[in-house]
Order: sequence, then C-alpha cells, then structure tokens
Amino acid sequence: MTCAAYHIPVLLNETIDGLNIRPDGIYVDLTFGGGGHSQAILNQLGEKGRLYSFDQDLDAMKGSFEDNRFQFVRSNFRFISNWMMYYGIEQVDGILADLGVSSHHLDTEERGFSFRYDAPLDMRMNQKASLTAEKVINEYPEESLANILFLYGELKNSRKLAAAITKQRNTARIQTTGQLTDLLDPLLNSAREKKDLARVFQALRIEVNGEMNALRQMLLSVSKLLCPNGRLAILTYHSLEDRMVKNIIRTGNIEGKNDTDIFGHNHAPLRAVHRGVITASKEELAANPRSRSAKLRIAEKVNS
Repeated sequence: MTCAAYHIPVLLNETIDGLNIRPDGIYVDLTFGGGGHSQAILNQLGEKGRLYSFDQDLDAMKGSFEDNRFQFVRSNFRFISNWMMYYGIEQVDGILADLGVSSHHLDTEERGFSFRYDAPLDMRMNQKASLTAEKVINEYPEESLANILFLYGELKNSRKLAAAITKQRNTARIQTTGQLTDLLDPLLNSAREKKDLARVFQALRIEVNGEMNALRQMLLSVSKLLCPNGRLAILTYHSLEDRMVKNIIRTGNIEGKNDTDIFGHNHAPLRAVHRGVITASKEELAANPRSRSAKLRIAEKVNS
C-alpha cells in the first residue's frame, strides 16, 4: 500500500541512502505521516527486518500497512525510549524523522493548519489533545503571545501583533484562521505578507503541539537507542529545529556546548556523515515545492 496522495516524501532517495539500510535491521520512522518514507524502508528490508513507525495523528494511523515486519505506534515521538522498551527493543540500526508538516495537514481545511482556508483555529497533531490554537490566541497573556511569535516564528514585530490580537479578543473571541488573518494582514509588510503569515501559523503550531520540547526529548534519546554505526536521518524545515539537530550531532547536547576530555577529544556519541546539510535537487524542487526549505542531516553512532 502506498500513500502518495496523502503526502509526497521529501528527499526520499537521499534519506533512505543515508540510513544505509541492512535487510535484517531494526528501523524507526518517527514521523509516519503518509507512509512514504516508511514504505521505502520496508522495500529494502528482508523477512527478518523490522520497522516501527510513530505518529500521534489518527489520520496517519488509518494509512498504516498490513505487514508482519511493520508496527504502527500511535504516540508522540518524544516517547520513543518508552515504546522501544515496551516492544523489547534495546538498540536499533536506524532512526528517521521528517519534522515538517505534511501536505495532508495543510490541505485538510478543518485541521486549521493553513491560512489558505477559513477554518477553526485548531492545529493539533493529536486530535485528542486539549490545547488548540484558538485557546492560545484567546487565553494566553499578551506577553506570552509575543514571546511565542518571536521565538517560534522569528517575527520582529511580535509585540505589535500580540497587542492587536489582545485588543481584538477583548471585543470578540478570535475563532477562525480567516479572522486571525484579516486581523494581522494590515500589520504585515505587503512584500512578505504570506511568508510572515506562515511564520505566525508556524509559531502557533509549535506551541499547540509542544514541538520544541518533544524534539529535545527525542534527540536526547536517539543516540542511546542506536547501535554502533547505526544511522540517524533528520529532515528539518526551520532554524530552531535545525539548530537543535546540528548541536546534538556536533556536541552531544542541545545547547551546543563542547564536551571534551583533557586531550581535547569530543565525547559526542554521534558524528556527521556529511560535512553540511543535504538539500533538494532542482528536479525535486520542480516536482515538490515543499522541499525548498528542507535540510537533511545524517549522523552515525560512534563505534566506541
């Protein structure tokens, strides 16, 4: 079964090549989504190979595979260590994470991830979660809103945007993406309006889903789970998450602090397979514009 209509995998060949898949290995796809990357991994596994794929979204679970080598785990990837322990797995040969929002989420109007539609302000990856973008917009203090827009959206006019939101909600609750867009439009530079709106929605989505804390917890777990020479492949789409991934590979910690012994040797358990990031080819960009902001980093567990 394939799920191409749900989501077009980004940097598919480069990601699968980077995992250096062994037919009898154990692999984890932390972001199942439409199943594109998972299907490609299964295609390279033999009868003894195993794949565990995580996703907290009910829509993703509906597209999971009927395959004896495959196990769908409906959970946030921050709990990877707990679930691997549950399944009796001590080490794995490769871990993949595509941190981008799937095209399914952006194209499903009622999920509220995109400003292209007038829909309820939802943005939950896990539909059972209680926090929505509507609650963030209407119930967070103005200062907290400004901080979210600045930290997660990197918007320089975050205080001005937060003030406008607070003023409006004092009159009437802001309930839809259209209402939010109409409110913020006059405050945005017309030359970069869509880009800044995308950053507003990105900031709200990150807050609603606790994405930075989840990523931090996951990154601190993966190096312990990988076997010697096991591979980590992570696709990032904005500077906040890419910085965390780069730091964990380079230094072994989220903060990027060098941990060296008295001889100057780095204690980081991972090492980069490539010197920099891998980006999409011109051919892929033409076929899948979503790939434009994608950065792929491949790391290997140090055999010590």
